[in-house]
Amino acid sequence: MTTTLITNLSEAFTSDAAATLVTDAAILIDGEKIAWIGKGVDAPQADTVIDAGYRAALPGWVDSHSHLVFAGDRSREFVARMAGQDYAAGGIAVTTAATRAASDYDLTRLVMGRAAEALAGGTTYLETKTGYGLSVEEETRHARIASTVVDQVTFLGAHLVPAGMDAQEYTDLVCGEMLERVRPYAQFADVFCERGAFNEAQSRQVLAAARDAGLGLRVHGNQLGPGPGTRLAVEFGASSVDHVNYLDEQDVAALAGSWQGWDPATRRGVAGTVATCLPACDLSTRQPLAPGRELIDAGVQIALASNCNPGTSYTSSMSFCVATAVLQMKLSIEEAVIAATYGGALALGVQDQVGTLEVGKRADIQLLNAPAVAHLAYRPGMNLSGPVFRAGKLVAGQI
Repeated sequence: MTTTLITNLSEAFTSDAAATLVTDAAILIDGEKIAWIGKGVDAPQADTVIDAGYRAALPGWVDSHSHLVFAGDRSREFVARMAGQDYAAGGIAVTTAATRAASDYDLTRLVMGRAAEALAGGTTYLETKTGYGLSVEEETRHARIASTVVDQVTFLGAHLVPAGMDAQEYTDLVCGEMLERVRPYAQFADVFCERGAFNEAQSRQVLAAARDAGLGLRVHGNQLGPGPGTRLAVEFGASSVDHVNYLDEQDVAALAGSWQGWDPATRRGVAGTVATCLPACDLSTRQPLAPGRELIDAGVQIALASNCNPGTSYTSSMSFCVATAVLQMKLSIEEAVIAATYGGALALGVQDQVGTLEVGKRADIQLLNAPAVAHLAYRPGMNLSGPVFRAGKLVAGQI
């Protein structure tokens, strides 16, 4: 295979268990994987040498929570919310109508455009959900389209009960024919366990059906107020519970308990339920920021994700999420970057493939137009995204 050496790196933050920072670094790529990382003066020979121009390097972002399959615009809803109107789950119905009306061609083009924006911002591994179809045919169509663009698809038929439909009747549909039809395109299933969406009994039914179908489990939980979502996620062994804005002591204890079989020093053992924090969404909905600091201190593995969607977080900027986590959630820059890389990979079950700069991992590497990773929070709001490598190939930006 062809080898490529990226040299003259000011620093490389690996996101490994030791939060290793290599200064004056170089990275050797062999084919699609990282073959070596260390000091530039010790770098091996390579077929091709790339001068990074004294940029900082870190793993590509792993965005484990997005909603990219949609059409239409909800900017007026955003304006109303900023003027004081409360967010409620019902706004999803606006997007559902627009998305159902979009052709396959237009919907695919929209998803591809959003994925390209994320890639340009350093996101090299991307999950997205269905959930704006809310019928058997539409959910299947959206899952099929998503599967051609992103790395993983999550089935979120249990996003909202369509207007005029009985809640239990729709839950039965989600757990039956809809799940069966979407299953070939999805790796996970999710449920919005929240007021205005699905109650505890309905959420249990969705999770049990998805588990029996062999899908991994995710939960939208505790976003708009206290509720059973987090504890349900732990009970069912879900890979993640996402949002987690309103947690009580029992919720945090349940999450922490799920990680008792995990050794963070070696990153081996039985993984628990990742708490995925979505700070861009929290700002847009004016909800309290998820308690990332408290969760980390309790021994919970967290992830940061964009929640890119048309209603509450229309951004795929993981850099913005990292800056917010540092400036407002009291995470260190190292903790925030790890949550946005390794944490997302852990939530998606691909931590042995992506999410860190380590020998044998896929060579997903982003270079910043800055000399230190700390600039992500030190210079908030600035576009610091430089060249992006995915599986060893330059896919965005210029050297």
